[in-house]
Amino acid sequence: MPVGIVLKKAPGVTRWVRWHWSATAVLPGAGPAHWHVLRREGDAVEYHAATVTLELHGAETEAYLHGLTAEIPSLYVVMREAEGDLPIEVLLATASPYEAQDYTDSGEEIVEKVPMPHGLVAWVRDFVEEYHQEEAFVKRRRDKKRIDLVQDGIGDPRIGKAADIYASPGLKRRRLQ
Repeated sequence: MPVGIVLKKAPGVTRWVRWHWSATAVLPGAGPAHWHVLRREGDAVEYHAATVTLELHGAETEAYLHGLTAEIPSLYVVMREAEGDLPIEVLLATASPYEAQDYTDSGEEIVEKVPMPHGLVAWVRDFVEEYHQEEAFVKRRRDKKRIDLVQDGIGDPRIGKAADIYASPGLKRRRLQ
């Protein structure tokens, strides 16, 4: 499904950061856009920055279910600071909190959490209901090695006697001479 990404540019709160960028909304079913101005309020400007495709995969239904059961179901917008004319490059939007977390690991991408509109929540929920298969938890069993056996005291055959185990290297040298 095509999803429009709305980015807000607001003045920074420190002298080191001139502008603060954040994803504020998503527009399900949006047409193509290229930094179209939606609203201005003083120095703050909201742009329909890009339209990306929201893809859902059958193998990721557990992650979508986890995201839907959150207090506020959300989409995650993955962005990167761009070089050139555009300040921010929108990479993708995902409904999987697990995938969003993977993008935060590198530190190069900016991941913003944006609340899902009700229609998009219903669309993702329908997908999950159709394709989700609950996996049964299988506890891993230990291997069959016997741990109740008593050792007979025979250890490494290279060690001549039990006293040699704790002997200092100097003492061993004197014995060898």
